[in-house]
Amino acid sequence: MLKKEDFVFCVGYQGDTALVDSRAKKKYGKLTTVQLLEKGLYKAAFSSAVYEQNEQDMSLVIEAYNKAAGSQIKHPDEMKRLFGISDVSEAISKVIAL
Repeated sequence: MLKKEDFVFCVGYQGDTALVDSRAKKKYGKLTTVQLLEKGLYKAAFSSAVYEQNEQDMSLVIEAYNKAAGSQIKHPDEMKRLFGISDVSEAISKVIAL
């Protein structure tokens, strides 16, 4: 299982390995979902809400993203597809910091 900071700043997967943006993790890793959203880090904020399974925060991020981007996203699955967020964290055994 990935730690929250690794999941939030994951940029992709290679087999059972998560590839993590180490600079972003170091700079923003301790922020809450709302704090990430306030900084305009929509993908990280949404990933944080997904990790915590917080539907209220997911909706908050979707609403803010729609307003900023002029989009019409309605469901969390649409946002997951847009940002490439996957719920495969249980299958991950290693992390590589990039």
